[in-house]
Amino acid sequence: METHDGDAQLTAEEPEEPEEPEAGEPLPLPVAELHLHIEGTLEPELIFALAERNGIALPYADLDELRSRYEFTDLQSFLDLYYANMAVLQTEQDFADMTRAYLARAALAGVRHAEIMLDPQAHLSRGIPLQTCVNGVASVLAGSREEFGISTLLIAAFLRDLTEDSALEVLEQLLAMDAPIAGIGLDSAEVGNPPAKFERLFARAKDAGLHRIAHAGEEGPPSYIIDALDLLDVERIDHGIRCMEDPELVERLVDELMPLTVCPLSNVRLRAVDTLAEHPLPSMLAAGLNVCVNSDDPAYFGGYVDDNFAQLKSVIGLSEFDCVRMAANSIRSSFASEERKAELLAELAASGH
Repeated sequence: METHDGDAQLTAEEPEEPEEPEAGEPLPLPVAELHLHIEGTLEPELIFALAERNGIALPYADLDELRSRYEFTDLQSFLDLYYANMAVLQTEQDFADMTRAYLARAALAGVRHAEIMLDPQAHLSRGIPLQTCVNGVASVLAGSREEFGISTLLIAAFLRDLTEDSALEVLEQLLAMDAPIAGIGLDSAEVGNPPAKFERLFARAKDAGLHRIAHAGEEGPPSYIIDALDLLDVERIDHGIRCMEDPELVERLVDELMPLTVCPLSNVRLRAVDTLAEHPLPSMLAAGLNVCVNSDDPAYFGGYVDDNFAQLKSVIGLSEFDCVRMAANSIRSSFASEERKAELLAELAASGH
C-alpha cells in the first residue's frame, strides 16, 4: 500500500511522557500490546491541537474541563465521550499524528509489538472516507519498526451495536481496497449485542484469511465468551474477566491456552471491577489462564502498559515473576511471525527482569 508521510506536522504541546531510564536502571519490560484502540490514545492535548488545526469548536472550554469528564459510570458513558472526541479526526494527517503519538509513548512503555484496533465504522458514520482513516494509520505503521522499534499489525474492529450487514459491507470494502489489515475484532457496547449477531461476519473474515478476536466477558456474561469461541471461532478473547464466574469455562480456556487480553485500569475506570485491589487478575493467573496486560484506551483510563504494570505491582503486589510471565504470554499470543516472537522472547529473557 502507498504510504503517506505528510508535511504538516503537529506542533502542539504534547502530554508529559515518562523519563528515559537512567544508566544502570532496568529498561521497561518488553511486551506485546494486543488490546489497544488507536482512537482511545487521543490525549486531551492532541484533541485540542487537532480541533484548532481543523477549525472545530469543542464543547470544552479548556483541558481541565475535558479531563473532568473522564469519570465514567459504565462502558456507555465512556463511549459517549470517546465518539464525541473523534470529531477532531478529519484528515489522513490527523490519523497519522494520533498513531505516531501512541507509538512514541508505547516505545517508552516497553511495547515492542502492537496489534492496533481501528474502528472504521465510527469514522464512516461521520463522513470520513475509509481510505482516509485506514491510510492515515497505516502510513505510520508501515515504518513503525524502523522509527520506534515496534512491529505492528492493524485490526479492523467492528461496532457490535450496529448491524451485521453494516459490518459486512465495510469488511468487503476493506478487502476490495486491499487494506493492510491482519484481522478483525468486535468492540463497543457489549450488553445486548451477543457474538451470535456476527456469525456471518466472522465466517467471511476467516474465509479471507484474517485473524479473529472479539471483546467478550467484560460487561457481558461468561456465555458471550463461549459463543465467541464456538460461533465466531475467535483466536483471542479481549477482556474475558467474567470467565471466572464459570469454572467449566475456565478449565476450557486453560486447556486451549486461549489468550485473554486483560485491561486492569480500564476495567476499574469503567466500573466492571470496583477497585484494582479486587481485580480478578491474580485469580486468573492462579488458575493457569493465558492472560496478558494491555492498556485498551490509555488516554481515557489512566495509563499505558507500563502504568498498568506499575499499578498492579503497587496495589495488588503483583510479583516480578508474574509480570515476566504475562509479558511472555503477550508475545506468544500475538499474531507476529514466529521469527519475531522468538526475537522478542529472547529480548525478554535478556532484559534482566
